[in-house]
Amino acid sequence: MNKTRCAWSAKDPLYVKYHDTEWGVPVYDDAKLFEFLILETFQAGLSWITVLRKRENFREALDNFDYKIIANYDDVKFEELICNAGIIRNKLKIKACISNALAFQEIQKEFGSFSDYIWGFVNHKPIVNQWKNLAEIPAKTKLSDIISADLKKRGFKFVGSTVLYAHMQATGMVNDHVITCFRHKEVG
Repeated sequence: MNKTRCAWSAKDPLYVKYHDTEWGVPVYDDAKLFEFLILETFQAGLSWITVLRKRENFREALDNFDYKIIANYDDVKFEELICNAGIIRNKLKIKACISNALAFQEIQKEFGSFSDYIWGFVNHKPIVNQWKNLAEIPAKTKLSDIISADLKKRGFKFVGSTVLYAHMQATGMVNDHVITCFRHKEVG
């Protein structure tokens, strides 16, 4: 039986798997939230499929996205990452990954967890949108503008409003599955 999916996911088997199992599912775990945040920052200016194809390479290169380890990366590790053809080798994004790991831990200290901080912007429950087609889905919103500005104020880099909205979609803070998609009701 064919399932109706969001149109963007039908182009690649990796996209289908990501759409069907991860995208839009609420994530409250700090480690997973950090992983998505880092992947979204590397995605800035690129397609998401590019990042998905390199995700396992990133996982290996970035110590399984462990923000405590990443926060302590030195110049030797930075050079190792710059030379790693399996990841996106953008110097500014790699530096941002390291500084974002530090800023992430500062938020944890202040709020108890990054999850409490980020989910606080949506009163700790997903915003369920009712989009009929992809053309209706925004690239950013006033709320993503607010979160982006707050993260930047806290020292985060490569967290513009569009990146933040993509993060909100990926981690289920907003349910942007179109209403005809089988996942719309499943992720709630």
